[in-house]
Amino acid sequence: MKANILKGLVASTALVATGLVGLTAAHAQDGEKFKIYLSLSYSGNAWQSEAANIVKALAATPPYDTQVELIENISGTDPQAQISAYESMIDDGADAIISFPISSTALNRTIRRGCDEGVLFFMYDGTVTEDCAYNVSFLSAGFGENTAQALVNELGGKGKIFLSRGVPGNSVDQRHTDGAMSVFNKYPGIEIVAEYYSFWDDRTTQQETAKALAAHPQVDGVWAQAGEFGVIQALLDANRPLVPMTGENSAGFRRALADPEMQAKGLRGVSSGSGPAQSGYAFKLAMEILTGQRELEPQNIEYPLPWVPAADVKICEGDSYTDGCNVFPESKVPSSFVSEVLNPVLLPEINVESALNGTPVPGATIQPLPADAVVTANNEPGINCDPCEAAPDMYKLTKVEATVQP
Repeated sequence: MKANILKGLVASTALVATGLVGLTAAHAQDGEKFKIYLSLSYSGNAWQSEAANIVKALAATPPYDTQVELIENISGTDPQAQISAYESMIDDGADAIISFPISSTALNRTIRRGCDEGVLFFMYDGTVTEDCAYNVSFLSAGFGENTAQALVNELGGKGKIFLSRGVPGNSVDQRHTDGAMSVFNKYPGIEIVAEYYSFWDDRTTQQETAKALAAHPQVDGVWAQAGEFGVIQALLDANRPLVPMTGENSAGFRRALADPEMQAKGLRGVSSGSGPAQSGYAFKLAMEILTGQRELEPQNIEYPLPWVPAADVKICEGDSYTDGCNVFPESKVPSSFVSEVLNPVLLPEINVESALNGTPVPGATIQPLPADAVVTANNEPGINCDPCEAAPDMYKLTKVEATVQP
């Protein structure tokens, strides 16, 4: 149906009121649903599962349940496989593709072809440099530089550290690492003795950290991306003291930061990083455009950076984040559960069960995004734009100050 309405339109210039009204009216008249594809590349960890479940839960929540035909596709870590998946989605008449992209550049030609045929491309967390796509990401919010500085502060500017990275070649991993290195390179007392890819997974992180410990038994701190709870497990299995570390938002890590026993063993740090809620935010933005509720040209959209130091961890008693709580107890969620899955402002329709099982909340209905929900992200050359100029303060600290001078 999209082909009859938007065929030949370029997405970066065709998202005007008349086109949107025509698309919405046609759907209402013929009773067809919007065909929305959820395209995952890398999968298999808690973050990806929760991000997908949020979209599934929203798609099953009124009125989206009568407006959306949601189709999930998992293509893996090979860019060519995701390119082929995109091609099939375009040929099948997709109205929108909500996607975690495996590469910031390899998918561009196919994305451009889809945009030219009227497909909305909404990337979440990961980004692409094709300017007809919308990028919803926290990359420009500064995870790498802020967490690196927090670790340097904890170590007093000196120490041997591990870098536990994500997926090779992915824009998210690259931006995080570039940001971290912008800080670590200022401190000659900081020595990176091991660097490894953990694929944002606890089990893989535990295995790779164990290998690093065998080769470098003296470690003073760890800078980790998602999968950070695996670092703690590897240190405990090796009968090693815990060390200051940074990590993302797993429930296991947050609970450990607040655990007096873990603190006594040396654990200190901050929980930050990517929120799976970005997927639901991207989906709702796409739907508001498709249904004529919002006019928004393709752009880079910033998701705010979570920031929970150990002293601020608070365990929740219910099934939502209220009264300042920010992590669920072990009786409710596993250690791998990503705590930044809920966002009461952007995604009030979902709860913890939605994230775990992809099920809608009984009685919930889709709520409009706030009028000021969209915050434009900075240019990140090679990450979310190309050619483009980087912001002069691209690695500016926004959550932490340097308490140790280089």
